[in-house]
Amino acid sequence: MAKSSGLNTRRALARATAAALTAALVATGTSAAVAADGPGRSTSKTPVDAKASDASKFGAGAAEDEYAPVNPLYGMDAGGVLWAYLPDFEGGLDSQRIWNGSGWQNSRFITQVDHDNDGSSDGIWDVTGNQLSYTKWGDDYQQLVGNGWNIYDRLLSAGDLGGAGADDLLARDKSGVLYLYLGYGNGKLTQRYKVGGGWNAYTHIAGQGDLTGDGKDDIVAKDSSGVLWLYKGTGNYKAPFTSRTRVGGGWNTYNNIVSVGDIDIDGITDLVARDKNGALYLYKGTGNAASPYTSRVKIGSGGWNTYRILF
Repeated sequence: MAKSSGLNTRRALARATAAALTAALVATGTSAAVAADGPGRSTSKTPVDAKASDASKFGAGAAEDEYAPVNPLYGMDAGGVLWAYLPDFEGGLDSQRIWNGSGWQNSRFITQVDHDNDGSSDGIWDVTGNQLSYTKWGDDYQQLVGNGWNIYDRLLSAGDLGGAGADDLLARDKSGVLYLYLGYGNGKLTQRYKVGGGWNAYTHIAGQGDLTGDGKDDIVAKDSSGVLWLYKGTGNYKAPFTSRTRVGGGWNTYNNIVSVGDIDIDGITDLVARDKNGALYLYKGTGNAASPYTSRVKIGSGGWNTYRILF
């Protein structure tokens, strides 16, 4: 009974978050579109307060009281324009995309980040050239975080991996060593901590939230043979993941996988996969480590290869 009650709470909180997110994005995206041809880099989304209930704390309490982050899926097209796709409350994404910024065509990586632990992203980290920058949603100012980031060939924020509340950053260097940078909650990062070597076995790494129901944020990684692996989070920045467990094979049909949190608004984080023909599929999270996803559901018939970066 407690598990059922906890799931219902997560679903209610996720729906409240998504509703607030929809209203904010529609309001800001519509009015900001006239600035799309302006110089420099820009974003249009304003911060969203996703704390639907003070009685339920995102990311640090008992598993039953948590709910998954709710964010749009963003895509960057060849012209450097950012587009946002909101959850449609029917298990997929709204077909009406929202303009969300321009000038990002030189970015190698873009990833959402939640600084205040409220289940909704506050801005983005991006790597352009050798620089990592942070940009707050709705702001045209890029805060320089650091130089030398051209040593990395994979970068993403997969949630709060260190257990301190704010989202952290994973970066893999060209020799396959994975590092964790802890977030201060203001765009800045700590020194890096070595997670381990051998991560160049993976073509894609994704995560945003708890996949296993234990209250810790997890990641999945796809290897070059098409096998997807789950790394359960520990909440300990010195050893952020347990040993991997196999999810399943056949994932080489996809040229991208990404997680932005809860797409189907059931309170559990999900995974999105794009196939080589540009179709988009949703793998709904189960909260069960032994079988973390349900069978795939097609949520986009084509055209998603338009986007060089999905985040």
